[in-house]
Amino acid sequence: MTAGRVVDSIDAAASPAAPSRPVILAARGIRMAFGGVVALDDVTVEVRDDELLAVIGPNGAGKTSLLNCLSGFYRPQRGGIEFLGKDVSGRATHELARAGVARTFQGTHIFSGMTVIENILVGRHLHMRSSVPSAFLYFPWTRREETRHREVVEEIIEFLEIETIRHQPVGSLGYGLRKRVDLGRALAQEPRVLLMDEPMAGMNNEEKEDLARFILDVREARRLPVVLVEHDMGVVMDLADRVVVLDFGRRIAEGTPAQVQRDPAVLQAYLGGGER
Repeated sequence: MTAGRVVDSIDAAASPAAPSRPVILAARGIRMAFGGVVALDDVTVEVRDDELLAVIGPNGAGKTSLLNCLSGFYRPQRGGIEFLGKDVSGRATHELARAGVARTFQGTHIFSGMTVIENILVGRHLHMRSSVPSAFLYFPWTRREETRHREVVEEIIEFLEIETIRHQPVGSLGYGLRKRVDLGRALAQEPRVLLMDEPMAGMNNEEKEDLARFILDVREARRLPVVLVEHDMGVVMDLADRVVVLDFGRRIAEGTPAQVQRDPAVLQAYLGGGER
């Protein structure tokens, strides 16, 4: 069983730097400052089709600020954001979500009093066409639409192996399961790119292994590009195709996990030793 519907292939021009993989989402020379604190300083990052890009760096490096810019929560003061070859700088979060940018957060931003299936159904609202009055009156076409959306959600529930808790309130679940529901809600959007902000934070090893497996399965099922901000270097080295390293708001390294591990600038940023 696949995780929802397989994403269609994307007709976009390939990046000169990676001719075999089109650029799906990109930050181009963005700067983001809060008063005198520069969170991002001339940062350029490209997310290519069918890859898992990890963004790493010490605390305060600007990783979450980068995700906030890519998803529309922040508007960069300089530079731009491109999605599927179009300039989307300044677009609102709901517009980017409708276009295909899905996001999970460090915490579990879900509705604790609602059930698992209800929380994941929230992710389908972008695809719902029934009006509020027709939903209250529950016309036959409204029922048919709800049935179609529930079928998609049931596929996601089965994929994430949470069938036995589908009717439980999310607030009663353990942290690892809540994070799984959070992922399910993002998948329910049928995104073209998935941004994940420290999905493993607060998990034990078993929960991390489970979520890592689901992330890999999502990529295999949907060929979905994933941007992963993560502090667990073991997870990054196991999952990532490519790694971007930020430090004090600047991009200091980019390459494969093996290349980044040996980069002197990365060692300096993390360990305080070696040469820049």
